[in-house]
Amino acid sequence: MKHLGDITRINGAKIEPVDCITFGSPCQDLSIAGKRSGLSGERSGLFLDAIRIIREMREATNGAYPTFAVWENVPGAFSSNGGEDFRTVLEHLAGLGEPGVSIPRPKGRWRKSGVISGDGWSLAWRTMDAQYWGVPQRRRRIALVLDLGGERAGKILFER
Repeated sequence: MKHLGDITRINGAKIEPVDCITFGSPCQDLSIAGKRSGLSGERSGLFLDAIRIIREMREATNGAYPTFAVWENVPGAFSSNGGEDFRTVLEHLAGLGEPGVSIPRPKGRWRKSGVISGDGWSLAWRTMDAQYWGVPQRRRRIALVLDLGGERAGKILFER
């Protein structure tokens, strides 16, 4: 793994293309224990820099790279700004595969897992708890997989 430095200064078109970009925007602004500034907060707003880098790399490689993106964050993202922040996350990620796509917010709460697909892309999310993965503590996190090359996101996240 290469450390590329400050995310706000990385140009996705000028770095080596990769198959998968993983990121977890800082959670303090989304966490129920935080100030709940949401994606407009100074720290969690770095999510948009990751989206920019992915878009720049895809434009520089004619859509070939990256094929996958993985985002991780706290379950507070589901309820931040009345659920609008999670909808925004989904829409920005889906928009990498289908510009202008609109992801509606559900009536009520976001489900703890789900799959959305479009023309040549898919994304899936799931809430996981570290206690079931060999860590001696309860630590719930949202794991989200974006497949920009097809409909494999659900298989990656849900199939054993």
